[in-house]
Amino acid sequence: MYCSYEKILIGSAFFFHQDFGYVQTTSTEVLKSYVFNEPIVVDAARLQPLGPAAIFMQGTKRMPGTAVTKSVVANEPGGRKREEIFVDIIEKISVTFSSSGYILTSEIDGTIQMKSYLSGNPEIRLALNEDLSIGRGGGTIYDYRSSSGSGAVILDDCNFHESVRLDSFDMDRTLSLVPPDGEFPVMNYRMTQEFKPPFRINCLIEEAGQLKAEVIIKVRAEFPSNITANTIAVQMPLPKYTTRASFELEPGAVGQRTDFKEANKKLEWGLKKIVGGSEHTLRAKLTFSQESHANLTKEAGPVSMTFTIPMYNVSRLQVKYLQIAKKSSSYNPYRWVRYVTQANSYVARI
Repeated sequence: MYCSYEKILIGSAFFFHQDFGYVQTTSTEVLKSYVFNEPIVVDAARLQPLGPAAIFMQGTKRMPGTAVTKSVVANEPGGRKREEIFVDIIEKISVTFSSSGYILTSEIDGTIQMKSYLSGNPEIRLALNEDLSIGRGGGTIYDYRSSSGSGAVILDDCNFHESVRLDSFDMDRTLSLVPPDGEFPVMNYRMTQEFKPPFRINCLIEEAGQLKAEVIIKVRAEFPSNITANTIAVQMPLPKYTTRASFELEPGAVGQRTDFKEANKKLEWGLKKIVGGSEHTLRAKLTFSQESHANLTKEAGPVSMTFTIPMYNVSRLQVKYLQIAKKSSSYNPYRWVRYVTQANSYVARI
């Protein structure tokens, strides 16, 4: 009983200690306001019947329902509101590979998302790459003449939130704004300039005897080894006459699952995480109900992939600094800048 109780207490502490795997606070005083370690004994005879939703309306020893929409550590010890601001650079990428591995199409749809918990709505200055160019001609959609020339980061186009002022954007790529309440997109952008895809996918399908075939899928992470992708899912449609699939993973593989969806004839391969620079291989042996009368590559595929890569972005667009107008010499709010890359349409033909 004691061990089980301690596990629950420690699990609760870690839940509020981290956000997306990143440490948010180590203050025991802050965690005390979220985790309650004394049991509450309630006389069951005195309780009114509760519906599924009513259970959240009872008792004083629990966080209010709005807690899930707020920062994990929104309050300082003593009940003071924690001054902090979140800036997320979220990029959804679309890539199509040919059967030989060449990139046929590539595009990035990105957004700089901001959520402010700053009191008094102070002015904020957000600086991007100095070598940023907007528009294929190296200028911007606002006819600015960039002193940086072609630049290392070239966006096809972009648009800004109505609160953003662009007075010095052409000079130093700085955005000025007074953030409104709630979460909002500071800037949306699109990029079709050639970029290095985070994953390479190779797939081979070939006959392996009468009414049999073998599929080999290789996935290689092209990003640095200090970056880890998570929630990876690989799918591949199989010939409609496939009746069975058996799978073989690499020796010592952990955190991986495989499945054959017979209803829609799909192969599924899930990986909990992939470390940068690593390569993973799946082999699948297929059994058919009839002979193939066409090229197998025309009846199977393409291979599609979904993933999330925290603290990584392929466009190289960066927030160089986040400056907040000071109310006093002691005013120093917390600033959080996070990068996330996700797959929008990531496809490899076979």
